[in-house]
Amino acid sequence: MIKIDNRTVEAYPHETYIDVISRLSLVKGALGVTVRGETLSLNEKVREAEAHILTYFDEEGRRIYERSIRFVLLMAFEKLFPGAFVRIEHSIWRGIYVTVRGMKLTEEAILRLREEMRKITSQDLPFTLLRMSRKEAIQHYEARGDEDKVKILRYRPFEHFRMYECGGMKEYFYGEMARSTGCVNVFDVIGVGAGLAVLLPDPKDPSRVSEYRPMPKLLSVFRESARWHEILDVETAADLNEMTENGHLREFIRVNEALMDRKIYEIADKIVESRARLVCIAGPSSSGKTTFCNRLMIALRVTGLTPVKLSLDDYYVNRDQVPVDEHGEVDLECVEALDTNLIGKHLAALMDGEKVNVPTYDFTTGMRTDKTHPMQVDSTSPILIEGIHGLNDRLTPGIAREMKFKIYISALTTINIDHHNRIRTTDARLIRRIVRDAAFRGTDPEKTFSMWPSVRRGEDKNIFPFQEDADAMINSSLAYELAVLKNYAYPILTAITPDNPHYTAARRLVKFLNYVRSSSVEDEVPLNSILREFIGGSCFYREE
Repeated sequence: MIKIDNRTVEAYPHETYIDVISRLSLVKGALGVTVRGETLSLNEKVREAEAHILTYFDEEGRRIYERSIRFVLLMAFEKLFPGAFVRIEHSIWRGIYVTVRGMKLTEEAILRLREEMRKITSQDLPFTLLRMSRKEAIQHYEARGDEDKVKILRYRPFEHFRMYECGGMKEYFYGEMARSTGCVNVFDVIGVGAGLAVLLPDPKDPSRVSEYRPMPKLLSVFRESARWHEILDVETAADLNEMTENGHLREFIRVNEALMDRKIYEIADKIVESRARLVCIAGPSSSGKTTFCNRLMIALRVTGLTPVKLSLDDYYVNRDQVPVDEHGEVDLECVEALDTNLIGKHLAALMDGEKVNVPTYDFTTGMRTDKTHPMQVDSTSPILIEGIHGLNDRLTPGIAREMKFKIYISALTTINIDHHNRIRTTDARLIRRIVRDAAFRGTDPEKTFSMWPSVRRGEDKNIFPFQEDADAMINSSLAYELAVLKNYAYPILTAITPDNPHYTAARRLVKFLNYVRSSSVEDEVPLNSILREFIGGSCFYREE
């Protein structure tokens, strides 16, 4: 007897999960199951344990769906355009952005791809799990000419290998697949820039495709970072591993940090040119907003300005006045958690050259203290504010738009595991946060994992809707950072056991970190690096 979503049922020998949930009439929308924290395909044989069915409403279910539709896309390319070099790049609104080398993506080509994908999903072809040795997998990809997969497999620390086969095509994705192509029949394919976007189901209504929301500025930042990586010949984890192995990582760190420095100074020049008095900086969790703000202050001082920094954290209302979210939890992510009236008054006064007394907030007690500190700025220098609501005009209603310069910052990962397996930006940010929380905030990884869904909901509501209004965007992701962060994150994540409710998420992060070689080059990371905000040693946090 086993339990499926709290329903006890008898499982017969050699039955799969799809067999059992079909008898329970629970198959609609099912994409996989979790058993003791491990995500399994519905085609797996039943284990003697309690299982939870994964649908598109679950994070792991959405990942299974995306993985499976990527396979369908590659099948369509293999059938129609076998010589094309397909690279899965990154998320783009509710979809995946894909580039293709070796062919031009015309409207006709995209139409043919869409129709071929629909044909494949209508055939309801099964995804079959194959187990093989690493040597066999390398031989397979060598025969296909997939050098990126050959390179990454050589760094894989395990001898066994899991691959999926569907419709005669074999592919590898680090994670489980749906049981068949018919499970991922809600999608669309549209041209976006020089690439294409595969649109996924609407998270609130998986029966319909998400509506595409153009994000030209964000896409431009992704393209800029991808160009840097292509020029530097580092597009995959294997490329990064080779530099570690060949002793070239230190030089690469210097180049990577120089590019970041150049970008910050370019933004400073734009601020000077705009003559804006208020610089608003916003971005999702673990983007490195604080360090970026400090570095931007220095870049502005080089131009002769004397900017000041106003921290929105000092303007939280007392905890008992903070609204609760739909889950009944205190919502520190909403704009109502800030004293917007006082912020507006202080900003207006500062811009008029007056002195204000900035409050101090104690996060331990959840109360504003009696302590204040004075602040004043000259009539030509800007005021920098950073926080999750920095781009929301509700924070600065009395200030004209032309007096504001808005900056969006995020860690937009553009290095892949290989050309078909991307590293999600949200996963890279979560690793940053886990490392920082454990080292400097006394927060264990279980609490960080518990808070993450709420943090993500807050970002969807309070940050992402405003990002395209930014005057400048910056990608704070460093191409080398995973080789350094792994030294800190891996011991934390591998210590989480299967009985822990966050084992599934921890295991997911461990699986892609297994493809990255750690490197002991921390002494090469500059003291003003954004990475220092997470691993420690930043010059901006030292006591005078």
